[in-house]
Amino acid sequence: MNDARHFLVVSHPGRQSALEATGEVCSQLLAEGAVPVIAAEHWEEVRAYVPELNGEVKRFEDVDPNLIELVIVLGGDGTILRAAELMRDHPIALLGVNLGHVGFLAESERDDLGYTVARALARDYTVEERMTLSVRAKVGQEVVYESWALNEATVEKAERERMLEVVVEVDRRPLSSFGCDGIVMSTPTGSTAYSFSAGGPVVWPSLEALLLVPLSAHALFARPLVVGPDSSLAVEILQRTEAAAVIWCDGRRTFDLPPGARVIVRRSPVPVRLARLHEAPFTDRLVNKFQLPVTGWRGPAGRE
Repeated sequence: MNDARHFLVVSHPGRQSALEATGEVCSQLLAEGAVPVIAAEHWEEVRAYVPELNGEVKRFEDVDPNLIELVIVLGGDGTILRAAELMRDHPIALLGVNLGHVGFLAESERDDLGYTVARALARDYTVEERMTLSVRAKVGQEVVYESWALNEATVEKAERERMLEVVVEVDRRPLSSFGCDGIVMSTPTGSTAYSFSAGGPVVWPSLEALLLVPLSAHALFARPLVVGPDSSLAVEILQRTEAAAVIWCDGRRTFDLPPGARVIVRRSPVPVRLARLHEAPFTDRLVNKFQLPVTGWRGPAGRE
């Protein structure tokens, strides 16, 4: 059975539409002699919903991750982030099928599910690497937390009625101090997520860079910043701050930060790999996902 092709299927737990899609994908994979693999958190749900698959699908925890050829993700961007967590230590691409709203990281929509799985089985896709962040929190010389992020790492206040007092640093040099609700430190992939909502720029994912976007800062100089991929960003929580602080990585992993803590963000050497079925420019993805108005565009008349 080790010669069989294994596909990890990750879906949004608790959603009827996700269970239906999971059943369809597993059936299509089995019909082609492939082995569907399901994460433990969805195992019982899938087995209960599609009992005819019992004994034919495998638990992710019972499979050597190195046997997995591709991860098929059924859901929105949050589900893709969960799949990226599962495969963080393994260089395996994620192929997203959007069952949510915007689904910026997804490659296809629910209506194209059968076609998408057929392309996966035919290995008819390209793989795109997206940079990620290495995140470290220190108190004095002690490292108290380490993680990573595909979209962003945020330092935020934990109490609504109080502000954080922070110093922002770029390349180990202080830039500015101010009170704020928090700081978003993002990749280009995350520039269309929390960073975008906070007023940060959209950065094409082909560009490697780090973004820093203050949240509701009380300062004259608190504009979003874009720095090179080899730069480092840091946020120090001043000792005088009265607000409790937390760090969030991709909105999924969190850690409480005391006053005096220092959070350092750099480019991680480990990317996330996304499987792509289409070679459309990022501009088209931006227009389609955000439903931007382009009526009246006539295009270039000739060579530019």
